[in-house]
Amino acid sequence: MISAGDFRKGITIEIDGQVYTVVDFQHVKPGKGAAFVRTKIKNIVTGSTIEKTFSPTEKVPRARVETKEMQYLYNDGNLYYFMDTETYEQIPLNQNQVEDAIKFIKENMNVTIKFFKGEAFSVEPPFFVELEVTHTEPGFKGDTATGGTKPATLETGALVHVPLFINVGDVIRIDTRTGEYMERV
Repeated sequence: MISAGDFRKGITIEIDGQVYTVVDFQHVKPGKGAAFVRTKIKNIVTGSTIEKTFSPTEKVPRARVETKEMQYLYNDGNLYYFMDTETYEQIPLNQNQVEDAIKFIKENMNVTIKFFKGEAFSVEPPFFVELEVTHTEPGFKGDTATGGTKPATLETGALVHVPLFINVGDVIRIDTRTGEYMERV
């Protein structure tokens, strides 16, 4: 059991037989009345997001989630195939299960996959990845009216904003948690 006052992003909880992950939370202490915790929670099976308010002392069961290091192999239409690096077992996941992570994952890259009762529900890429820029407009010296950045398309299809000196063919490091450019490699 975990009390609502201890909620953090990414914690998984069970409510009414359904498993949710905490997407966002806020501890609120109004001038009058008791404090409460306002949360945004996402159902890991259906993907629906709801907002729910808890008392800070309210306890909910914590869901046991298994994490595995797996290797991304390839995409076959709507399915993305991952391999367990220990057993060499392959599992296919659909677009809903890989969500935003696939933008930063290329073939043969290791990722962390979360499972609940044997069902995969989340794919997490490494915090930092190095990807090649496949398309970007040339930057002009002194062109800083746009804040010194320009859009660039990466080899995985992700679109990020990069400094003006980045060109096609450059390999850059991206923070996958924020989707921001870190440095040129």
